[in-house]
Amino acid sequence: MSHDFFKTSEKSLLISQTHSNITNVACDYTNTREARSTHMLLFLQYATVILNLLPALFIARSACGLRLPPLPMIDGCFRVSPEPEVFRVQGEAVVLSCFVFDRVLYKRFSQAKAGYTYVISKGNGTGGIDTDEGKEGRVLQRERQLWLLPAQTSDSGKYSCIYRNDTLCVIGSITLQVYETKQTDIEKLCYPISTPVGKNLSIRCPHLKDFNRTNEIEWYKDSSPTVLPVGSGRYQRQRQDVILISDVRPADQGLYTCQLRVHVNNLQYTVSRTINLNVKVPDPVPYTQTTRPIFDPDTTPTPNPGLSTVESPAVVSPKIVSPANGTIFESPLGSVLEISCQVFTGSQSADATMVTWLVDGHSLDLSNLSGRALMSQRRVTTVAGGCYVEVNLYIIELCEEDTRAELKCVTQNQGGRQEVIAQFRVEDPRSTWLMVGVAGSVCFLTVVSVFLYLLLKPRGKVDYFLARQNSTFSSTFSST
Repeated sequence: MSHDFFKTSEKSLLISQTHSNITNVACDYTNTREARSTHMLLFLQYATVILNLLPALFIARSACGLRLPPLPMIDGCFRVSPEPEVFRVQGEAVVLSCFVFDRVLYKRFSQAKAGYTYVISKGNGTGGIDTDEGKEGRVLQRERQLWLLPAQTSDSGKYSCIYRNDTLCVIGSITLQVYETKQTDIEKLCYPISTPVGKNLSIRCPHLKDFNRTNEIEWYKDSSPTVLPVGSGRYQRQRQDVILISDVRPADQGLYTCQLRVHVNNLQYTVSRTINLNVKVPDPVPYTQTTRPIFDPDTTPTPNPGLSTVESPAVVSPKIVSPANGTIFESPLGSVLEISCQVFTGSQSADATMVTWLVDGHSLDLSNLSGRALMSQRRVTTVAGGCYVEVNLYIIELCEEDTRAELKCVTQNQGGRQEVIAQFRVEDPRSTWLMVGVAGSVCFLTVVSVFLYLLLKPRGKVDYFLARQNSTFSSTFSST
């Protein structure tokens, strides 16, 4: 009996220990499940945060991709790059418009539309329009333009374009130079174009869109008072402001003036523009050799006198100082860009040297940059040994497709021709944010991989322990 008692006690103790072990294992398993649940909850929370941040990151990247470089601020007002300089003749109607300034306003401050003032005035913008001139009606502010009816030499100077409301102030500038006559500085007043011999050339009278053109435009060549016979011969009218010269010849080179009479406030004014046409001819031979017989005054000439060779001085070809060939102009998308072509003429006169910009082999008016690019008038600087001629190209808004355009700075005179090729490259600030987005995505995928590994990792030891306890428990009861 005592033997059975001890045997029963031993079984009870074994069952109690087994039950205790099973309870501990169950608790451990429960704790493991709770830990897994906790890990899963943390993972879901972390994943939710990352998923919420990624769209915001990419939205910020997209917004910043179109963000332009900050404008400088002086005295509480944003400052915009100056406009191309304007050259006009007194006695004509002149309209001042701030194209670059207006484009910057549209791109950066398009949301500020209500309750603003827009003024173009001479000086720094604090003086406003002269009240005496305002009474005469000679100087008029018409929406976003300043009209000078007519322009006077005293109008020359710097003008400010001012956009202001309760919270915003933006200021730009434009310089006007009014000459007494065109002969004063024809180089600055004319618009240069060039074409090879034998081509058909279209010439447009530029910057007339502000005027109501009721009469036909008259065309003159050089200083002749006779109107060109447009509509007959080699001169044909393509559009109201465009003429076509067929089969261009070297004799067609020269200054072409288009003249229009306009009516403003029941008064008639004259508007004219001058185009300097340069006809490309084959490069001349750099040196010419002439021979002349040598006679000795003390001797009788022989049938075969000696010959001497005299070399005439060569006409120096113009040299493009800047930009260098292959230059890449880099600027952010949508920004304003100004590039300069500077040419050294040597001993040649600047008047005889043509300098211009071409886009894909075409003039600006016929290129993809038409409407978004302006070419300044020539700026001539005289130095010892020659002259520098500078022509600037203003890109009002740089677009993605401009990277495929081929820019050419071209110069030519009787001594020869030179051209350099340049290109645009768009600085894309989105690339930085794209890298941030990629880095964030990599981090997110890494975290997901780690959590999935922890969740799906086999729990071999726990399962083995449970199996062992179950086996012991089963064998004990079987022996009983």
